[in-house]
Amino acid sequence: MSVPANELGNPAHAIFERFLRAGECREVLACFVELCQQLGLQGSGLQLYHGLKAALNYWNAKALWSKLDKKAGHKDYDQGTACAGTKCLVVGAGPCGLREAIELALLGARVVLLEKRDSFSRNNVLHLWPFTIHDLRALGAKKFYGRFCTGTLDHISIRQLQLILLKVALLLGVEVHTNVRFEGLAPPTGKAGGWQAVLQPSSSPLTHYEFDVLISAGGGKFVPEGFKRKETRGKLAIGITTNFINRHSRAEVEVAEISGVARIYNQKFFQNLYNKTGIDLENIVYYKDDTHYFVMTAKKQSLLKKGVILQDKADIESLLSPENVNRDALLSYAKEAANFSTNYCLPELEFALNHRDLPDVDMFDFTCMTRSENAALVREHNGSRLLIGLVGDCLVEPFWPLGTGVARGFLAAFDAAWMVRRWAAGTPPLEVLAERESIYQHLSQTSPDNTNKNISQYSIDPTTRYSNINLQAIKASQVKDLYLVGMAEVDHKSKSDNRLSIAAPGAVCEELLSWCQASTAGYPGVAVTNFSTSWSSGLALCALIHRFRPDLVDFDSVDPQDAVQTHQAMLDIAEQELGIQPVLSSAEMATMTGPDHLDLITYLSHFYQVFRSSPEVEVSKKSLSPHHTRGAILFLSKLQKSRNLAHKRAQNSAQKDTEAKRSRRDAEQDTGLDGDTPDTAHKVPQTSVMDPGQPPRERTGENSDACYICGRRVYILERASAEGRFFHRGCFQCQRCGATLRLGDYAFNEEDGHFYCSLHYPNPPSTDLPQDEASALLDGDVDAAAHPPSDAGCSCVSPMEWAPSPLQPTPAAAQAGEEPGEIEDTADVGDMEEQELLAQPGGDVREEEVPRVEPQETAEEGEESGGRRKIILTPLEKLSLSTLNLTGEAEPEPPLKPDCLHLQAAPEALPALWQGQGAWKEEEEKIDMEKDLEESDSEEEEKEEEEGTGLGIMKELYPDPREEEKYPTWKRTLARRARESQMKRFCRAQAIQRRLEEIEVTFRELEQQGIKLEKLLRDENESLADQQTQWTNQLLYLVQKKNNLMTEESDLMIAVQELKLEEQQCQLDEKLRSYMNKEDTLKTAEDEKAEQEILKQLVEVVNKRNVLIQLQEEKRLSELRA
Repeated sequence: MSVPANELGNPAHAIFERFLRAGECREVLACFVELCQQLGLQGSGLQLYHGLKAALNYWNAKALWSKLDKKAGHKDYDQGTACAGTKCLVVGAGPCGLREAIELALLGARVVLLEKRDSFSRNNVLHLWPFTIHDLRALGAKKFYGRFCTGTLDHISIRQLQLILLKVALLLGVEVHTNVRFEGLAPPTGKAGGWQAVLQPSSSPLTHYEFDVLISAGGGKFVPEGFKRKETRGKLAIGITTNFINRHSRAEVEVAEISGVARIYNQKFFQNLYNKTGIDLENIVYYKDDTHYFVMTAKKQSLLKKGVILQDKADIESLLSPENVNRDALLSYAKEAANFSTNYCLPELEFALNHRDLPDVDMFDFTCMTRSENAALVREHNGSRLLIGLVGDCLVEPFWPLGTGVARGFLAAFDAAWMVRRWAAGTPPLEVLAERESIYQHLSQTSPDNTNKNISQYSIDPTTRYSNINLQAIKASQVKDLYLVGMAEVDHKSKSDNRLSIAAPGAVCEELLSWCQASTAGYPGVAVTNFSTSWSSGLALCALIHRFRPDLVDFDSVDPQDAVQTHQAMLDIAEQELGIQPVLSSAEMATMTGPDHLDLITYLSHFYQVFRSSPEVEVSKKSLSPHHTRGAILFLSKLQKSRNLAHKRAQNSAQKDTEAKRSRRDAEQDTGLDGDTPDTAHKVPQTSVMDPGQPPRERTGENSDACYICGRRVYILERASAEGRFFHRGCFQCQRCGATLRLGDYAFNEEDGHFYCSLHYPNPPSTDLPQDEASALLDGDVDAAAHPPSDAGCSCVSPMEWAPSPLQPTPAAAQAGEEPGEIEDTADVGDMEEQELLAQPGGDVREEEVPRVEPQETAEEGEESGGRRKIILTPLEKLSLSTLNLTGEAEPEPPLKPDCLHLQAAPEALPALWQGQGAWKEEEEKIDMEKDLEESDSEEEEKEEEEGTGLGIMKELYPDPREEEKYPTWKRTLARRARESQMKRFCRAQAIQRRLEEIEVTFRELEQQGIKLEKLLRDENESLADQQTQWTNQLLYLVQKKNNLMTEESDLMIAVQELKLEEQQCQLDEKLRSYMNKEDTLKTAEDEKAEQEILKQLVEVVNKRNVLIQLQEEKRLSELRA
């Protein structure tokens, strides 16, 4: 951005150009003061802005004024008079504080902004939602920072964002004061006075500034008095941020960014990282901006082993204290993780320096996330009112992996500005507060998908941004405690939820017994009078299930003499068909005597939850708990069963193949073909376990009170079961890596009796690789093993691209001593079995509702059992089915059918695959994509800006001008969409992971309360009957809360399966594209075979995703009907 020669003689223009280009906070402020002095301008507010506009009228300044004039002309600002006469104090010059100050200035208020520092030094990079990019462009961001969100970029460093907003705020007349610290409020001393601030230094002239609006944007650690923070706690989470110098070299430009990769759906990458470096991460993000910015979540044990943390301590603050952290080891840890994640393609990584001139690496804890319970309050003293609002981190502390901080921060800034506008318009204070709290309820749930799509219409009016918002959701009578007279404080105790004192809803135990009696009435041999002996024969449980699901049980054929067998059959039916996990073994249920059995009461309460809405029996209107479908739990149970069968079949097949090979090898050795030395190169390595000294406990089926894994006592609330074993939830971990296991995402090895995660399940003998080949794969040579062609023009491939998905066998595995057909057959058996089980009648997903796509090219016509006709699809129809997308962009409305999946193959390659079909028009697709890109940047002023700055940016992105032809518009659009998809997948994964961890913490809290109650109930000292009943009701109430959490956890685990399949599809797309981009004349027969195999795997992934879609759609529709 340069000044024409005829403007060089005008000193004001030269100063303004220096102001626009200034890269430090102090430089910006100095240039602005110099500019005002040069022009002889004084004052503040929009009056100053109009003076600057009149004095600076050359082309570059006029382009900026036109943007700001368009922004200021919005009707919400009433031509800058909406808040005329309102005096505001904004604390904090972070992005949210500056953005709030800009809005208040546009409303016509006098705005004073305080900042305790005088420099912007945070290099960390922020992810920007589409509306934030549009908003900043409307403020002229590209005039201050030419590389702002050019091309596919959707992020910016905090420092650059602060500089942009600071310059806009100064031009709009905001008074900015640095090196001033806000210490508190000074109430008015008399009726004629106003509210003031207590500042450091006390000599600041602003100590006499009186204001009637205070906006706090000082960060999470600074919250004004009167606001209470609410905390959500997950498992220990340690984040690491690091910045490296970006020299903008060609090699650096070619390295792909990582919008986010998470262990929850890409375990293989993180396992490779751990095997090679010893670094154990949950996720990692890499952005390029002024620096190379990496942020990751590290596991504590990894930090201890690598010497980053010196001593393990229970207190998180002490754990991460500077004296307990080896700084050099931390730098090495961060650098090693950055190198591996970029496949060692970033040359000469050198740490950028922070404001202390130290390497910019930081380690922080985000185990606990806090948010304010209220967004605003009003104080009144001596007749003077003060409106206090929160924005930024002090309102809602962001969860960094979601990339929501600046987006929700801007939304909160707009909401607070709307509140000030309403305040200035004379709206009664309680109505202002009620409306603000109604809007605040939406903030934590906002995402690019559920906010209004027309981002060009966004304004401070909340109805332009939030869909279907009710501004009167909270009434004025509900916020009276937020209006404080005098120096009183908010009475938070009256609103607090005391979770330790549980008030159980009614006589739950009696109600459950009445329901069981009504449900089993009329069945011969069944007389329910208690929760022990009445159920020992098994007939009562059989009658209960038969009453509501006669298709599952033939009551007349039950043998009352074999109680153990009857109970076992009912336990299996309940688990496999109803999603109810056992709490007791069949032997225990058949031998119940004495008083009511707590375990049985707990177990039967699950049936009440499942069956109580059935019209078969008239049940009490009093409900034990909120109704939740158990379809997710049932689905995961079936999924787990199918996986176990697939594992077993694969093992059996592999064992037979191994024995056959061994026989052939022995025969060859007998004839001397192999010499005298036996071949041990393919010896199967022994599976290592965490504790080989302790063999697994035998499955006796006699005692559910003892943990199968650790042998200690298992109380009801902490009891979980799988494969007929009972154990503590906390003990349900992978035997190899210690990862937490959950229903639907584990593997059980019957040979050694241990549970594993899907990544560490002992491989069948035939698929185990020799030690040297296995290490090669872990080092990242998967592509070399699979022989895919490399992409043209790409010298560095991120490890995420070559890391195979754990859900599919890699071609390399087939080459390690096995025939490809044998591996494919066993894989197909597992996939076919899984899909068939998931589509069985009686489950939530039925075959007639989910057409199954056969991967073979042809299929025989015929009628299936039950009069169903098999659907036969052509290859083109299969591809059409694969172009369905799970994450639709439309507003959430009840659809008539499920959303669709999306095949991300390059459009220019598809005709090569479907030659002769004539169904794909390459040029039309390219034109459509070009139109789509043009529509996203259709504003004329944005096009003008691109003309002025685009050349330099293109040179930076593609240093060799000859390479520009390789990146047409449609290909850049594909790259942008791929990045957006990756970011959405990463954000969903992190939200799921965080919620799973919060559920785990809540489980532990419930378990502690349940153990205490169960001990009281089982105590031999006799207590009053009323006391016993109360404790039992409280225990059942806890069980129901646990059931609800288990249902939510199961829903989340289905979402995890969806993410894994989505990631797998993305990886297959990349592989398929690499083959399709290769000229047909250069393809070998091996390439064509591999291409067809990848396509086959892709269709199978689509089949599995369709099953998940159907399940989620049926669940959603059932909830709508309820």
